Amino acid sequence: MQSGLRSKLLEAFSNAEGGFVSGQKLSEYIGCSRTAVWKHIEELRKDGYELEAVRRLGYRITKKPDKISGNEIQIGLKTKTMGRHIHFERAVTSTQKIAHTLANDGAKEGTIVVADQQTNGRGRMAREWYSPSGKGIWMSLIIRPNIPVHATPQLTLLTAVAIVQAIEELTPLKPDIKWPNDILINGKKVVGILTELQAEADQVHSVIIGTGINVNHTLVDFPEELQKIATSIHIETGKHWDRALFIQEILLKFEALYSLYLNQGFRVIKLLWEGYAISLNRQIKARTLNGVIEGKAIGIDNSGVLLIETSDGSIKQIYSADIELK
Repeated sequence: MQSGLRSKLLEAFSNAEGGFVSGQKLSEYIGCSRTAVWKHIEELRKDGYELEAVRRLGYRITKKPDKISGNEIQIGLKTKTMGRHIHFERAVTSTQKIAHTLANDGAKEGTIVVADQQTNGRGRMAREWYSPSGKGIWMSLIIRPNIPVHATPQLTLLTAVAIVQAIEELTPLKPDIKWPNDILINGKKVVGILTELQAEADQVHSVIIGTGINVNHTLVDFPEELQKIATSIHIETGKHWDRALFIQEILLKFEALYSLYLNQGFRVIKLLWEGYAISLNRQIKARTLNGVIEGKAIGIDNSGVLLIETSDGSIKQIYSADIELK
């Protein structure tokens, strides 16, 4: 099936939100004959879609194939802006690199870059992020907020809240957030977030938010050195999950929180983040570029900076660090 016709067909089913679409409506929407519609439906079936056909009602999709693509993300997407422009690749070195190029070229806010596999995925401090094919969500989101440069770390915390809310919406799991950018389930890392800027001294041009989410990994899918510290949604639930559905839900949660943030500021996001934070009111060790700071994590300030109270009662501001819970 031609990609344009396929996109139109899936768009028609997406607009129906799980309901039936008549052959006549599909014919009019796509711009082809009823016979051609039937042939396109059969092509979808061959590609792994399960469709129900009922006389006088038409067709509806009952199950999508287990793969990520622009089409699979598009069908059922409920956002207004986030994810409405999708750049998908089977394998890339890094979705962040592609997103930077697209942002420089004027990509619209809400554009996402998604890959089934990353060969050189990266996290904070240039660390490698293990990104195998067919297992996780490797995605970068481009946004263009009108905020001061110093406020951009708040968007990492906002993204963490959005992903936790999406996981809670779709699964029975209760994730925790570890400052600044890790999401844990039962003490093991399941999500990492990398936020990067394209900015001048006093103006943000774009913010590129990269997320790596371990969805359908089994334990043996992880390298041995990660098996004690990493987990996946599949490992924690015993179920296989639709990755495109997770992307849709994350984008929906992010869009709602982002709108709230732009209209009302960071305060509400801060309260939500603190409700999920595993590091607060705990003794921690923060390894910074300038040394190690130990003390009690007492909260974050209005910029998203971590506050640690040391044994002498002084308050230290932590802008970037690896956190070890004691």
